[in-house]
Amino acid sequence: MFTAGVVSLSSCTFTPRDIAEAAPMPPVKQKIDQQIAQGRYLIMLGGCNDCHTDGFGMSGGKMPESEWLTGSSMGFKGPWGTTYPLNLRILINSMTEDSWVEFARTTKGAPPMPWWALHAMSKSDLSAIYKFVKSLGVKGEVAPPAVPPNETPKTPYILFEPVFPAK
Repeated sequence: MFTAGVVSLSSCTFTPRDIAEAAPMPPVKQKIDQQIAQGRYLIMLGGCNDCHTDGFGMSGGKMPESEWLTGSSMGFKGPWGTTYPLNLRILINSMTEDSWVEFARTTKGAPPMPWWALHAMSKSDLSAIYKFVKSLGVKGEVAPPAVPPNETPKTPYILFEPVFPAK
């Protein structure tokens, strides 16, 4: 039996790339801060990158973490005007943890920001998000200011308005 297995394996041709893709080497063991890992998980689960990271959705979520949460100049235009996803790395790095928690619990951002989800999070979850975003460091530019409803934005935008077909 053993020889049959060896013979069948010897007839396969593996390249180094095949082996690397099939069984990648484990990453170097590092002590992982559990709060930072929890914050990363919440950012992914909450879909924060969908708006706050340019190109995240179009890449199928395959953006390097070094590019995450840097905001966007792609606006969302609706009856409220045009709003832009904030650069969370600049925002959070300008705050203390307590001021972030207070901000997250009281902010009422314009659509499509689901601010009620932040309000529902525990202090522990908000602290984990804070620690994860802080661990990324500051990167990118401040998002453009909101544009009033009666003005056309000078940046690309997604029209975010309900359409009710005639009956």
